Amino acid sequence: MVFQSLVSDALKALAGERHARVDAVELAPRKAGLYAFYGDAVAWRQLDMAPAFEDQPLYIGKAEKSLNGRDVGTHFATGKTGSSTVRRSLAALLVDDLRLVAVPRNLAKPDGSANFALDGASDQRLSHWMDARLTLATWVKPQGAELNEIETLVLRQLQPPLNVDKVGQPRERLRVARKRMAETARAWQVAPDPE
Repeated sequence: MVFQSLVSDALKALAGERHARVDAVELAPRKAGLYAFYGDAVAWRQLDMAPAFEDQPLYIGKAEKSLNGRDVGTHFATGKTGSSTVRRSLAALLVDDLRLVAVPRNLAKPDGSANFALDGASDQRLSHWMDARLTLATWVKPQGAELNEIETLVLRQLQPPLNVDKVGQPRERLRVARKRMAETARAWQVAPDPE
């Protein structure tokens, strides 16, 4: 019963108050919990998606230490695409619209990773798009609550389309788009010196 109450509290909080990145810098808690990204109508259209129900979040994740650090410091931060699942998912679906260029996560030591980053200009365009189109809701976990189990149940109920794991259904279009970006990054080569 207590566990179901925690899941209900999380669902209610994630459906509640939302903040744009500019406000989330100050307002996102510096505590562990869950977060949800919501997109406006233009975001859904540009991602070529439609919500399954009114007010469906695009993405849900967990922050083991700080919602502020994970959401604002990683997901909304330019230069962090290589470390952010949601940024990579958005980039994979917006690659053509935003003219994004995938590169290895570490340009000095490309490692053939299944993940990718974006070149500097692309990363800035993605951040600008996120600032204009996304808002963030958070839920702070109570002391002693098991975050992973709560996240799984919230994901299974809300089915955010940018999550690839724990949603209980395939995300084939998203997986293919992310794979294409990773392959582009693996094929990346240092531009030859013009001299």
